[in-house]
Amino acid sequence: MPIPDYQTLMLPLLRFYSDGEIHSFKEAESSLAREFKLTPAELSQLIPSGRQSLFYNRAAWARTYISKAGLLNTAKRGYFSITPVGLKVLASKPDRIDARFLRQFPSFMEFKENTHDKDSLSGSVLSIAETKESPEEQIESAHAQLKRALAAELISRIRLAAPIFFERLVVELLKMGYGGSRQDAGRAIGRSGDGGIDGIINEDRLGLDSIYLQAKRWENPVGRPEIQKFAGALAEHRAKKGVFITTSSFTKEALASATKHDARIVLIDGEKLATLMIDHGLGVTLEASYEIKRIDSDYFAEE
Repeated sequence: MPIPDYQTLMLPLLRFYSDGEIHSFKEAESSLAREFKLTPAELSQLIPSGRQSLFYNRAAWARTYISKAGLLNTAKRGYFSITPVGLKVLASKPDRIDARFLRQFPSFMEFKENTHDKDSLSGSVLSIAETKESPEEQIESAHAQLKRALAAELISRIRLAAPIFFERLVVELLKMGYGGSRQDAGRAIGRSGDGGIDGIINEDRLGLDSIYLQAKRWENPVGRPEIQKFAGALAEHRAKKGVFITTSSFTKEALASATKHDARIVLIDGEKLATLMIDHGLGVTLEASYEIKRIDSDYFAEE
């Protein structure tokens, strides 16, 4: 089954601590995984940043919220127990505990006020607390959305530029990871007499091994015939490696064709091209940077 959102985990998590004993959060996490019948594959899923388990992240936020409402108490590092308020809540047999339910507790509202601009503490703030995604997931989703929008704008700008600009951009982007200086690592050949080759990247300073490039500033998908022409050009140059880049996409036939030639051909579509440009800072500039910090448990470890 899908991994439950962090609000769905709140009530089961509180129930786990209903015996009044002190339990580690790791125990609670394992119990929740069994209760929701999560598979190893589901438990191995990561949040978009890849730095943390998605299930752990959601369970941890569920713990944070019910703790801030005064339903759970921290006994020691990584260990928790239910509070009298928490027991009272379970005795009322709620169907669900979520951010809306927790509004009734002053400590939770104080927590929300302290974590947001007080001037904006309105329905918009509370609606954020009531989404299915954890706060970290919301940040990751917003970042991904901004990146997709930036990528789309990059491709639009490239399509409006002159053809020679695109060829030079491709060479500039791909030569960043190869030998020699930025001046001698790669070059754009130009549009006349290129034999189907738009650029060459030298993998070493002497140019003993080269990668040949083909760049198509297209809107329609690239089909198999274009890949076959490129493979023919590679064979004519006795090239072993080629990269075909387009601002559009590749048909299934083109993707299949790229694997059937002696030379190794890598295909980069518009989405991948924009991602590479963003990752290498090519054609983009940094507007803002944010840091997310967490408690350093080792700092508070008892000796």
